[in-house]
Amino acid sequence: MRIELDFTKSVQENAARYYEEAKRLREKAEGAEKAVKETEKKLGDLEKRIAEEKEKPKEKIRVKKEKEWFERFRWFKTSEGLLCIAGRDAKQNELLVAKHLEDGDLFFHADIHGAPATILKGGENAGEKSKMEAAQFAASYSSAWKVGSATVDVYVVKPQQVSKRTESGEFAGKGSFIIRGEREWFKNTPLGLLIGIGGKGVETAPVLRGRTGFARCVEVGVGNVEKADVAKEIAHILGGEATVDDVLRALPAGKFRVERG
Repeated sequence: MRIELDFTKSVQENAARYYEEAKRLREKAEGAEKAVKETEKKLGDLEKRIAEEKEKPKEKIRVKKEKEWFERFRWFKTSEGLLCIAGRDAKQNELLVAKHLEDGDLFFHADIHGAPATILKGGENAGEKSKMEAAQFAASYSSAWKVGSATVDVYVVKPQQVSKRTESGEFAGKGSFIIRGEREWFKNTPLGLLIGIGGKGVETAPVLRGRTGFARCVEVGVGNVEKADVAKEIAHILGGEATVDDVLRALPAGKFRVERG
């Protein structure tokens, strides 16, 4: 190590100068060491936070898809690919008949007070299986489920047989219709629905349609389990793509049993 001396100063003064210089360098080194340790601690804390974030379960983002006109109603596609739609309430029943019941369609209705107007689009050319599926759909969303009936009779007529006017010219009440002429009957139609994840989220279909079109689904029938409880069970079975509210909205009023297997 090379030491330079200032010969204009005494030995003691030279020694004091080097002592102060050494002290300054030592303090500088200690400060640098402290800064390094603080930086290492901050890096460690940051790495810990990153690891914790990675371990957190990721929330599934529910992307809102553009809805088609019929999705405001209850609906399904038959095994022949025909659209079947039913009203959720009296107001929707009125809307369906006024705006969406057209020539070539069929009108289904369960033979019980408190049943949805149900339309099978293009139903006049439908096969018997599609008609049976539509009948079961109409039955399952009727008040028959609420009163605990396992079956109910369902009739079907053509659009021109459905009217809002009585013979005397008076209008039928909201959600009610006058049916004229002969009816085709589906006697003792069993109630039963599939609820599951389809192409448009949580969807339902009559059991007779089968599970085609569902990624996962659950079969429900008339039972003794409260709607809120069975909705929680079904949402759990279907996983994160179905919320309890989704399932509640899809189910009819009444009590249920979940079919296993």
